[in-house]
Amino acid sequence: MSHSPDSHSLLSASSQLNLMEVDSIDDKEFDIPQVDTPPTLESILNELEDEEEPFVLEDTCILNTDNMDAHSCETSSLASSDSGDPTHLKRRKRTVDMSSTVHGCVLRHSLLKGISAQIVSAADKVDAGLPTAITVSGVIAVGTSHGLALVFDANQALRLCLGTKTTGAEFGAVSALSINHDCSRLLCGFAKGQITMWDLANGKLLRTITDAHPPGTAILHVKFTDDPTIAVCNDSGGSVFELAFRRVMGMRSCDSRCLFSGSKGEVCCIEPLRSPLDFRDHPITHYSLLAMASLTKILVIGLKPSLKVWMTFPYNKSDPSSVPQLAWQFVAVQKMVNPVLAFCKGDTVHFLLVKKEESGTIHVIKQRQFQLSCDIISLSWINSRTLVLVDSHEKLHVVDRPSQEVLETLDLEQVQLVYNSRHFKSLATGGNVSQALALVGEKACYQSVSSYSGQIVYLGTKSAHIMTLRNWRERIDCLMKQEHFVEALSLAWSFHEGAAKAVVGLYGDSLKRKAVVSDKMIEILFQFAEHALKKCPEQGKIQVMEQHFQDVVPVLVDYCLLLQRADLLFNQLYSRLVENMVAKAVFLESLESYIVADRVGHLTPAIMRDLLDHYHSNGMMDSLERCIVHLDVTSLDIQQVVQVCWENQLYDAMIYVFNSGTNDYITPMEKLFAVIGPTLKEGRSLTDENVVMGNKLLVYISCCLAGRAYPLGDIPEDLVVQVKNQVFDFLIRLHSADSSEEEEVFPFIRTLLHFDTREFLNVLAMTFEDFKNDKQALEYQQRIVDILLQVMVDNPDFTPSQVGGLFTFLARQLAKPDNTLFVNRKLFDQVLEFLCCPDDDSRHTERQQVLLELLQVGGVVQFNEERLLMLAEKAKFYQICEFLYEKNHQYDMIIDCYLNDPLRKWEIFNYIHNLLSMPGYSNEEKQRVKSKVLKHIRDVVTLDPSKSADLVLFHFTTEVQQIISELQDDQLLFNFLNCLLESREGPHSGSILPQEGDLHELLLDLMCRFAPDQLLSFLHTSQHYRLEEAIQTLKETLCALTAESDRGAKDGRCDEDEAVRAESMLMKLKESVNDIIVFCHRSCQGLDQKQREVLWFPLLDTMMASQKQVKGLNAKHTSDVLKELTMKVLNAMSSFISLPAIIQQILQDPVYGKGKLAEIQGLILGMLDTFNYEQTLLETTTNLLNYDLHWSLAHLRAAVTRGLHPRQDCCNICLQQYKRRQDAAEEIIVFSCGHLYHLQCLQQKDCVWGCASELQRQWRCYKCSAIHGGRVGPSTEPKRGRSTSLAQTHVTSARQDTGASALRKKVFAEATLDLQQEQSWDEIRCLYRGPSRLSILSEVSHCHEKTGSLFSVQPGTESFQLKLSPPPLFEE
Repeated sequence: MSHSPDSHSLLSASSQLNLMEVDSIDDKEFDIPQVDTPPTLESILNELEDEEEPFVLEDTCILNTDNMDAHSCETSSLASSDSGDPTHLKRRKRTVDMSSTVHGCVLRHSLLKGISAQIVSAADKVDAGLPTAITVSGVIAVGTSHGLALVFDANQALRLCLGTKTTGAEFGAVSALSINHDCSRLLCGFAKGQITMWDLANGKLLRTITDAHPPGTAILHVKFTDDPTIAVCNDSGGSVFELAFRRVMGMRSCDSRCLFSGSKGEVCCIEPLRSPLDFRDHPITHYSLLAMASLTKILVIGLKPSLKVWMTFPYNKSDPSSVPQLAWQFVAVQKMVNPVLAFCKGDTVHFLLVKKEESGTIHVIKQRQFQLSCDIISLSWINSRTLVLVDSHEKLHVVDRPSQEVLETLDLEQVQLVYNSRHFKSLATGGNVSQALALVGEKACYQSVSSYSGQIVYLGTKSAHIMTLRNWRERIDCLMKQEHFVEALSLAWSFHEGAAKAVVGLYGDSLKRKAVVSDKMIEILFQFAEHALKKCPEQGKIQVMEQHFQDVVPVLVDYCLLLQRADLLFNQLYSRLVENMVAKAVFLESLESYIVADRVGHLTPAIMRDLLDHYHSNGMMDSLERCIVHLDVTSLDIQQVVQVCWENQLYDAMIYVFNSGTNDYITPMEKLFAVIGPTLKEGRSLTDENVVMGNKLLVYISCCLAGRAYPLGDIPEDLVVQVKNQVFDFLIRLHSADSSEEEEVFPFIRTLLHFDTREFLNVLAMTFEDFKNDKQALEYQQRIVDILLQVMVDNPDFTPSQVGGLFTFLARQLAKPDNTLFVNRKLFDQVLEFLCCPDDDSRHTERQQVLLELLQVGGVVQFNEERLLMLAEKAKFYQICEFLYEKNHQYDMIIDCYLNDPLRKWEIFNYIHNLLSMPGYSNEEKQRVKSKVLKHIRDVVTLDPSKSADLVLFHFTTEVQQIISELQDDQLLFNFLNCLLESREGPHSGSILPQEGDLHELLLDLMCRFAPDQLLSFLHTSQHYRLEEAIQTLKETLCALTAESDRGAKDGRCDEDEAVRAESMLMKLKESVNDIIVFCHRSCQGLDQKQREVLWFPLLDTMMASQKQVKGLNAKHTSDVLKELTMKVLNAMSSFISLPAIIQQILQDPVYGKGKLAEIQGLILGMLDTFNYEQTLLETTTNLLNYDLHWSLAHLRAAVTRGLHPRQDCCNICLQQYKRRQDAAEEIIVFSCGHLYHLQCLQQKDCVWGCASELQRQWRCYKCSAIHGGRVGPSTEPKRGRSTSLAQTHVTSARQDTGASALRKKVFAEATLDLQQEQSWDEIRCLYRGPSRLSILSEVSHCHEKTGSLFSVQPGTESFQLKLSPPPLFEE
């Protein structure tokens, strides 16, 4: 007995068979009668049980799913899974995210019970074997491991059992099946290589084909084409054959033709283009296209009218064990229906559009690809927009091709797919297959998946399953059964808007579709509301109940409004929600966002009343106000709303109700004036509420006068003029309605002026802009101006700023070209006297600013300038003086204004610089300003020495000596010179100062007196002092410090204060010596050897002389410190002075010249140790550099002489083999990146750059250039990359006239040395890991130069050891 291809999976399936069985059926529930005689095996195999699911092969658009639902396996989409946390009690409003995508349960997964039961029964009862292959057309056929083929009709009834166990023992297991279009013939391929043809009408064996392909190989695929007389097969040797069936003189025969030899690359999948009934006349069908997938590429060939290869497409790099997949489908693209080939190997699915050109040629166009994060083992179209994929983990993915979105993911583990591993390994014939094909066969399940007319059948080890697309109602109902109402509504809305994917069963007409889906959504909304009320927790925290309805009510509101069914929301749904107080509250609160967004404009009276009561009782007054101003006023109870608004200070809502409800624009003003008027009149400070109210009043008046509604919208056009006149009449009223005898005239204008004069005047100014030809409005304008003058002039209640603001406002109005106002000019003189009163020191800045604004208006405001200047000087209005001086071009007088103005005197520097730098001023004017500045230079420098120095460097370089003579204070002079020369070294280094050396020496002298701590910094940065004098000064300072330190050491006092003082002096001595060393080191750069000795030897003598003066036991610490400092001096000077010269200088000392060298023994040994270190370092560095040079040159030579290895044998542009025609000579070019091209293809893509001559022409890799975003074509500065050819190889293919085999000649073109060197250098840089040793040494050298320190090696402290890095790592 033969076994199934995968016995292990059969065992696991057998152990889990009970999981696949449908639950036991209750006889009473289904009214099943008692059976006296149990049925026989034949009746089981041949009769359709009543409870079985009929297998209907129909178009998916008209698929009858009523019978399938009873036994469908309910699937839960990953996209529709509920991720909510019921324990999350934080209150939140649920908003409907229209951008989120919900697909629901897209596929209906059904178990074919009848076929599954018969497969198991046939295996157990008649030893038919286990299932190995399945195919579906008008009928369904299942092949078994014992060579039988079971044929079932559309109702899952077993109609034929083809073959016998005898033939099964001879031919082996059924390895492939195929049914022709009219379901009249069945082809069976076997594991031992035979092929049989059966007549499905009577079960008669028509042909047994044994010589169609080489013996000893299993049939992997056998498939009919559109032509019933032609089929194709694929064996385990990787070859593909065409089978042509003939019947001559009653004799049936079969002719075989090899289409592809496995010796050129093994084909493991074939797929002929089989057109549906609707596309039988498509012009592409005349070519009888066949797609073949080998282990390395895809081929599309045409069998008719003659054999021809139309396209080859190589795979991208993928796992060798990945299974190639092919699937054809007719798809509408740009209003034309053409076949599309989907293929994949690994995780990327590619699409090729095949279309026929007018010339009669086939044109293949690559479409957009998509990628999944899994290894695909099955690929099927379920309709023209949707694919169904199965990955190596037996996960099924439903993918929408246009959007490349995964709609659903299911687990097929329970199916226990049958794999074709035994046939790919050809175990029945001895396993004579390649390792690559056997590796692919591990995951091959070609014969376990079959698609037909929108349905896909999967064959398991003991069952058969069918996948179909659910219609749109089913997808919604699945979500509702799982109580995912929000997702169901989202999915239904996507159907409503036509945005859903994989839709089945909806009208194409938009209006019909929306009407049908709307009815379904209304049904869902009612069920959702009932479910929410039923599932509401009756006890517990109120937050839990609120959160429960927060997840429901906003969704109901949103979808009702989207469907434009506000009547449904406010009547039926609200009447149900109002039964629960929490639901009612959540509903009323959720309305706010929709009202504010103007999605709800009208509420029923009952809901409006409940809304007012709820918001008022819960203190949500701000929310209530926002809602009222957006609602239709006809839905409001005006009296109730006004009362609530006034009691809770909802002024915006109150104004809106009065304006929109009664067209009353004056009553709100009266109410607001009644609140803030008394407070302002009594002079009390305004509360925050009063300020808010006053601001609202100003904005409201501004809106009314401008024709805008408050707080939003516009006043009706027919009321604009009327409202404007009413507001003006109200403002100019002599008295208010309930006035008292003490009330002053024009109370409303007075109130607004006292509240905010400037803003009220701004409101009037904006209103007056619109007054042109309106006579009534111009009269109001003049009347208001007269009232303002009457109220404010000579009124002590108003501040100068308020009065000045009024006259500034008037001046601007009078300056307009179309002005019609009349104002007495004498009033402006009166205001001038008032503002410039010298006896009034109050509000000085405010009065000056008001007068300045008044002057800047200009126009009709004309003052006597002499009188104005006199008044401004008395009042100390320096800005007014500046304004008048600038007007008269007296710029030098402005200097005094700045110096005398305490608030602006620091701005004098910018003013002087701008005036002297900018064009537009005469030389005479600039000279006067310079003279004025020099006259007040002492005051200017005192103000800011730094800015003064900048000013001098820019504009007064020739007057430096004069400025110094004016600065008599030494401290002030020091500050000025310090800033001047510091700036000189900074951004103004290009400036030239006269007698610059004298200035530096003067600063050095002053610095010793006032800032000795800055001396070192000054010596570092300055180059203009005399070096000898500076060194002499430092020596004197050093000797003084040393002497003071020695005196403290000789005294030997034990007093604690003296010890601290001596230690402090030693610290200062260390700092001074270190500073002198750094200074000398810096100064040596520009000196010769003799000058360096003059610089360093006095310092060395001083240090050694100091050591001689320190004697005795008590001075040991001081002596050690001096020895350490002397060593530092010797180490520092050894870099600039030769060692013999240093030793000679030491031996010239009388003490050491007489043989007493013990004291300097340490110094001599330290110098020798430094020499040894530097000598060793130099030798090691030389060795390293020599090694690096040899290593680099060796790898450079290896890279230059290395050969090229193309990645594939096809052109990367035309995707055809490099030798397209045997009888034509073609040149190819191979690049170092491994890509290969035809010369003509590169020329068409314009990939040449460089010289024009043929031998020196340089090419650029087209593919690499496109990947890296580089331009293809000539470049002015070509730079080499990985894609540039190191050696351009021309391969010429030609066929000899004698017909011998084609010869291939390789001609290597000359390559320039520069390109080779650059390419090799790129290789070396990739191989060499880590920085170069030379760069490390250079970095050390730079660090050495920056710090200025030398190697300090103490003799005898440690053994010298130079640590070297390991040799560089590289890869061959």
